[in-house]
Amino acid sequence: MKTGLPFLLGFSRWSRRREPSSGVLIVASGGLGDAVLFSLVLPRLTRLANDGEQVTLLVPASTAKMSFLFGPGVETLPVDYNRLANERPYRFEFKAKLKERCFRLVISTDYLRHPKRDELLIKACNAPECVAMYARPWTKYDRLLDKNRRLYTRLFESGPPLLDKVIRWTLFANWLTGEDLPPPPIRLPGAQWPAENTALRSTVILAPFSAVPEKQSSAKLWETILETLPPGHDIIVTGAPGDLTKNPAFQALLARSNVTYDDSSFESLAPHLRVAKLVISVDTATMHLSVALGALTLCLASAAYVNEIVPYAPEISPPNAHIIYTPMDCQSCLGQCVHAAENGMYPCVARINPGQVIRKIRALLGENAG
Repeated sequence: MKTGLPFLLGFSRWSRRREPSSGVLIVASGGLGDAVLFSLVLPRLTRLANDGEQVTLLVPASTAKMSFLFGPGVETLPVDYNRLANERPYRFEFKAKLKERCFRLVISTDYLRHPKRDELLIKACNAPECVAMYARPWTKYDRLLDKNRRLYTRLFESGPPLLDKVIRWTLFANWLTGEDLPPPPIRLPGAQWPAENTALRSTVILAPFSAVPEKQSSAKLWETILETLPPGHDIIVTGAPGDLTKNPAFQALLARSNVTYDDSSFESLAPHLRVAKLVISVDTATMHLSVALGALTLCLASAAYVNEIVPYAPEISPPNAHIIYTPMDCQSCLGQCVHAAENGMYPCVARINPGQVIRKIRALLGENAG
C-alpha cells in the first residue's frame, strides 16, 4: 500500500469527529516575550467563544510560565514541542488528547508556523472550523506549509513579512471578530496586575541575560551601569535559574552589598517590576513584562527585530518604554545574523554606545526621582 506524507505525519483524511463539538482552542507557539505581547490581544479572541464554551490556549511548555497574564477564564494547555518531535508515545498521546476535546473552533495565531509541530496538532484537532493567517515564507518548509493550507477553513492575509507583531495580531483579531479596533498599547489592564509591593520603591532591576547569548551586552557594560546608579538604591539582578552558572563573567555584579539575585518566577517577579524605579534589560520577556506593567524601562536591544518586535511600533509604544539599539544595514534579520560575533555578541549589540546608555540612565532616574 502506498504511504503518503500526511499519513507519516499522523494526518488522517478520513477521521470522523465526535459530536457535539464545543470549545475554542487558540494556538500560540511563540516564546515568553511573545506571550506577554499576545496577552494584550487575547481578550479580543476569547470573544469568539459561545456562551459557556471553554477557551483553551495551547502554548509551548516554557511559555506557560506567563499563564497568569491570560486571565482566569482561559485554560492553559502546555505542549513540549521537543518531545512532540522526538518521542512517538508523547506525540500520539497529545494528539489523542486534542482529538478527544472535540473543539468547535481552532485558531492558529502564529505567522511563523512549523508544519510538523504546531500544524501537526492543529490537524489532530479535526475541528469543523479552523482559521489562521497565511504562514510566513520559510524556504525549508514552504512546500509543506502550502500543502497544509487545506487544514484551514479560512486564511487571512496579515500583511508584509516585517510587521509589528501586536499590529499583525490586531488585524487578525479584527478580521475574525468583524470589529475595527486599534492595536492595544503595551500596557496590561490594571485588574490583571499583581499586587503592589510598596517595600521596593527604591529598587532598580537589571535583567542582563537572554536565552540567546549573542543578544546580551557585555558584563563590563553592566558593571559600568552599576557604577552609574546613585547610592541608596537596592539593585536586583534577575534571570532564569542557571543563568549565572552559564555566564560566570556576570558573577562580579553580585559583589556589592546592595545587589541581590532573583531567579524566581515571572509571576513572583511582576510585583517587583511594577514598583521599580527603573528596569534595565536586554530584549527579553522580562523587558516586555516590565513595560506592560507600567514600569520605567530601558531596553538594550539588538537590531534583529526592528519592525517586528523592538522597538515597538509608534502607535502602541507607551511612554515608559525606552529602547537603545544600533541601526544596521542588516537590521530586521530576525536573529539570522550574517556577521561573525564580536566578543560573543551580535555586532549590533557589541556596538551599543556605553556613553549613550549611561546618559539615558541618568536622565531617566532624574525624571523618576523621589
